[in-house]
Amino acid sequence: MKNDLEIARESKMEHISVIAQKLGIEEKDLEYYGKYKAKLPLKLIDEEKVKRSKLILVSAITPTPAGEGKTTVSIGLSQGLNLLGSKSTVVLREPSLGPVFGIKGGAAGGGYAQVLPMEDINLHFTGDISAIEKANNLLAALIDNELQNKKSELNLDARTISWRRVMDMNDRSLRDIVIGLGGTKNSIPRETGFDITAASEVMAILCLSSGIDDLKRRLGNIFIGYSHDKKPVFVRDLGANGAMAALLKDAIKPNLVQTIGGTPAIIHGGPFANIAQGTNSIIATKTGMSLSDYVVTEAGFGFDLGAEKFMDIKCKTAGISPKAVVLVATVRALKFHGGAKLKELTEPDPAAVERGLENLAKHIENMKHFNICPVVAINKFHTDTDEEINIIRDFVRSKNIVAAVADVWARGGEGGLELAEAVKKTADLCMNEFTPLYDWEWTIEKKIEKIAKTIYGAEAIDYTAQAKNDIKRIIKLGLDKLPVCIAKTQKSLSDNPELLGRPKDFVVTVREIQISSGAGFLVPITGEIMRMPGLPDAPAAYRMDIDNQGNIDGLF
Repeated sequence: MKNDLEIARESKMEHISVIAQKLGIEEKDLEYYGKYKAKLPLKLIDEEKVKRSKLILVSAITPTPAGEGKTTVSIGLSQGLNLLGSKSTVVLREPSLGPVFGIKGGAAGGGYAQVLPMEDINLHFTGDISAIEKANNLLAALIDNELQNKKSELNLDARTISWRRVMDMNDRSLRDIVIGLGGTKNSIPRETGFDITAASEVMAILCLSSGIDDLKRRLGNIFIGYSHDKKPVFVRDLGANGAMAALLKDAIKPNLVQTIGGTPAIIHGGPFANIAQGTNSIIATKTGMSLSDYVVTEAGFGFDLGAEKFMDIKCKTAGISPKAVVLVATVRALKFHGGAKLKELTEPDPAAVERGLENLAKHIENMKHFNICPVVAINKFHTDTDEEINIIRDFVRSKNIVAAVADVWARGGEGGLELAEAVKKTADLCMNEFTPLYDWEWTIEKKIEKIAKTIYGAEAIDYTAQAKNDIKRIIKLGLDKLPVCIAKTQKSLSDNPELLGRPKDFVVTVREIQISSGAGFLVPITGEIMRMPGLPDAPAAYRMDIDNQGNIDGLF
């Protein structure tokens, strides 16, 4: 069986100008990055066309180590819609180098449902993430320079600064560090650390901005800390938002590439869903909706994380509404939630599938809370049996929801036709406008409680002393009317990664609440959330190499 990289190399790519023509984009509007990548101008966004386009969100049940294949299904679905004669674009996030060199080895779809050029997209691409890293670290350098400046009027209190540096790599040794050692010429010694770039608030800001002016406003709203006389200090007080935005002048433009088979793909931004909104930029989504009749996009991790934030933060911010939501389920993931061991997931086990259905049931319930039109996609793997697939199909139908098998890894768009037909029919007939789960005007506690009890299924919410103090501080700053972007493990509906299936009678503990006032949300932290991942014992980087012709191996 060929791997993803071998399939990608055998696929013939079209010049990016040909892909642009499919969307009606003139060549003069393309900013070329070689023959197969281009940046698109923001002027292509047409709000009237956005209103007429049908947005399709792809989410999933609770993730497992086996992987559910949301990106692969998203790509295959868009390919299938185009084969049906519909004008479709897939809009996705950019892969982070950390996971690529760590565990994944690649994050551009799989099999015959991939975005191309696969090697470029998985590595530096067009430099967007690097620009975000530089903008973040410029602010960090300016903050430390301000601490060193004895004539500073801001009078920053170093003990209150929470802004950290970032890099797009998994490096656990940088999580907690001390800077400023070596004497008075090297600034003030203080504890800080590094996060992975996808965790930067700058990434979240870029993906929620509507344009340059909004980008500068949001960057200016970043909360830095307090002065020694207890006054809040924001980036606008420092005067750094203009320079930060200048570094992002190209990164704010979405990237046009293609799938195997020539379906247009727009890839832009990459915030994680367990600590941020977990979806591509508003600009990318609206660009796709301005250029095509059906836009397929995805939200990270399970429906309880990425999809909830997609609805309550992104859709409300952008004024958009999905016409269909696809929930991806797999036989092997349901086996895992049903108690099967990871090494046994390729063996037939209908009973384990049955036991795992409770996780799928909870996510189906969650979809209904948003007044959306759902479809369940059964992402097929070659080890799945017909009996196991039919168990899922029958269960979904018993909930009066359409179920369709997606065999897109093996067959690309052809394998996505059943799903494409079901989604197209659902989107065309859907008259619903999604209903947000909560009102931004509610208290912080009420917003957290609504999500934790309704979506996670929690019995109660507990707040540490620090979290209670954080709430008081946020209210005093006048930021309590922001939406909440709960940071939680992706491995469970609860805040305990060990609780699989559908946990019940659990308590969610909010340890602290971080302020992302630039992005425009608050981040309640539950459980142990890792903002700087570490590498596994055998990182994917060990299998990667390049030959004299520039061919890269190991990206699969």
